[in-house]
Amino acid sequence: MEFSAEMIAGLIGGTIVGDPKATVNNFAKIEEGKHGCISFLANDKYEHYIYETESSVVLVNDNFEPKKEIKATLIKVADAREAVAKLLQIYESMKPKRKGISELAFIDSSAKIGKDCYIGPFVAIAEGVEIGDGCIFHPHVTIGKNAKVGNNTEIYSNAVIYHDCQVGNNCILHAGSVIGADGFGFQPTEKGYDKIPQIGIAIIEDDVEIGANTCVDRAVMGATIVHKGVKLDNLVQIAHNDEIGSHTVMSAQVGIAGSTKVGEWCMFGGQVGIAGHATIADRTMAGAQAGIPNNIKKPGTAVQGTPAIDAKTFWKSSAIFKNLYQMWADMNEIKKEIKTLKDEFAAKK
Repeated sequence: MEFSAEMIAGLIGGTIVGDPKATVNNFAKIEEGKHGCISFLANDKYEHYIYETESSVVLVNDNFEPKKEIKATLIKVADAREAVAKLLQIYESMKPKRKGISELAFIDSSAKIGKDCYIGPFVAIAEGVEIGDGCIFHPHVTIGKNAKVGNNTEIYSNAVIYHDCQVGNNCILHAGSVIGADGFGFQPTEKGYDKIPQIGIAIIEDDVEIGANTCVDRAVMGATIVHKGVKLDNLVQIAHNDEIGSHTVMSAQVGIAGSTKVGEWCMFGGQVGIAGHATIADRTMAGAQAGIPNNIKKPGTAVQGTPAIDAKTFWKSSAIFKNLYQMWADMNEIKKEIKTLKDEFAAKK
């Protein structure tokens, strides 16, 4: 597919500086740009690349003013990063969708499959399953008994949806993700650990994306719920009976212990850990490796560190931490001097 700068500007509401007939057929990072590619500049520290890039078209912010000549055609927009995301979405939507059911797939006769679906080789769909229209199941996907999947959901290879669980419309489940495995529930006894049956389900609402090898456990009773618009990175753990608020995002290796309620529009960096039975307020921001042991009640709170504290306090404390040894040594020296002065004062009495 080939697009002119004029066509692209029309799609994203941009202003052209240069040749409106310049054409592109691929995307590239600005430092790796080649003829026929479109790139973007959204960070000033990469500005030097725009004078060297071979890309035919570059998206820039409205306030960008070049310091020297640029070979590429520029398209000025309010937000270059947002504009390139929109173009990538358009590009992806124009790709033809696969349809049809492989002869090597197993589908129970009682399962209901919607229109225009693609079901690849070695997909296994159990009895009582309901699949919506326009779904794409890549090879080796497994859908358990009585599970439900909404319209236009794409599930990549080796992902598993356990029995009775529900996945909504327009979701993406990446390779190896698991929806509805048993929660970590055991009762200690004198002989070991007795398993507590996990008889609840997991519910994934609409527009959720779940990364590779991420797990959302089923509830002990009731449901583990991931609400609309949540985005989970790879290797994230959502434990039994958790509830994740709409539009919350979690980076890699976040772990949420059981029966925790996370608010809407929260942002968690990599390796954030949250203790069980906690309640986290809306729009909480937790920096990478933050350990949250209890409730966060104030919406919009930013925390960092383990145990997590106010982010500004953490960074101020971190700046001091590297000097702690010298501070300790100085304190000991001061204590010695004080003792000497006390001894001299006592001797003069």
